[in-house]
Amino acid sequence: MLVKLVKFFLEIIIKTNRQKVKDSFKRVLPVGDYFSDRWEKARFYGFGEGTSVYDNVLIFGDVNVGKNCWIGPNCILDGSGGKLSIGDNCSVSAGVHIYTHDTVQKVLTAGIAKASKASVSIGNDCYIGPNSVISKGSIIGEKCVIGALTFVNGKTVPSFSSFYANRGKIIINDKS
Repeated sequence: MLVKLVKFFLEIIIKTNRQKVKDSFKRVLPVGDYFSDRWEKARFYGFGEGTSVYDNVLIFGDVNVGKNCWIGPNCILDGSGGKLSIGDNCSVSAGVHIYTHDTVQKVLTAGIAKASKASVSIGNDCYIGPNSVISKGSIIGEKCVIGALTFVNGKTVPSFSSFYANRGKIIINDKS
């Protein structure tokens, strides 16, 4: 009986919150986001003031995120192989995966080699496009744009530049 009562009240809360969010923002979210506070989650991890992290973001290891950042839904911030540092005023779009390790050589050597590890750094004022992947050892300077669906494979992307999946070209932006 208690389970049915709890289920009944949860359904009311979900439906009420879902409708409020839909009416206010024209969006429907995963159920967890109706119960969690994105800014509280960021504070819990020690991220900078004004940063928000969706409920379904996975965070592992040594991850540091600066002030006023937006970490979108379905992201992975994996600092388990080294430090993952994201500066201030960054937008990490939905579905972005950032890794500080990989197990490619471990698998290819039937477990003889160890996982490969290296830190990742993203400067201030960067935009990381949806569903991009940033791998171990990548360094992204300040005021950079990483295009949607881009794989940054251990590269250095200079400040004031853009990097897009289309042939992996770096485009230096005018600094003025």
